[in-house]
Amino acid sequence: MSYEPPRRLPWLLLISAAIIAADRLTKTWVAAHIPLASAIPVVPHVLRISHWLNEGAAFSLFADSTSPHTVRWTLIGFSLLAAVGVLIAMARLGQRFNLTTVALALILGGALGNVHDRIVYGSVVDFIELHIFSYHWPDFNVADSAIVTGACLLLLDSLLSKKTVR
Repeated sequence: MSYEPPRRLPWLLLISAAIIAADRLTKTWVAAHIPLASAIPVVPHVLRISHWLNEGAAFSLFADSTSPHTVRWTLIGFSLLAAVGVLIAMARLGQRFNLTTVALALILGGALGNVHDRIVYGSVVDFIELHIFSYHWPDFNVADSAIVTGACLLLLDSLLSKKTVR
């Protein structure tokens, strides 16, 4: 009889679900409490909770397109395709709980959080406004944060990897 390690996939999917829930709750709160194009200072000159609608991709790329309908559905299609790829990778690696699988869970939750907004509302609510000295970082949300954190964890894992390629 061989030993099979316990499956971690349900826990990884729970991480993704938690990201989606946190993303939905925060976006819903912002939409209900902060008028569009307004902001509430949290840390003066550093952090504000704002309310913006992003019809484009990251950093509002393609938001000013002459064919916003095409951009929206292209972003939805790309996001769903990426989510399926991430889900397949999670299913294959799901018996382990490591930087890679946690990163994939964060990316999946973030991608699905933003794709939900694009499908249901046609745009994504961005609300975290950050100023670093004189630089204004483009507004973002919980889903964006999860995607970026997941990507950074994947990069870190690849740099820390002790495997050699032959």
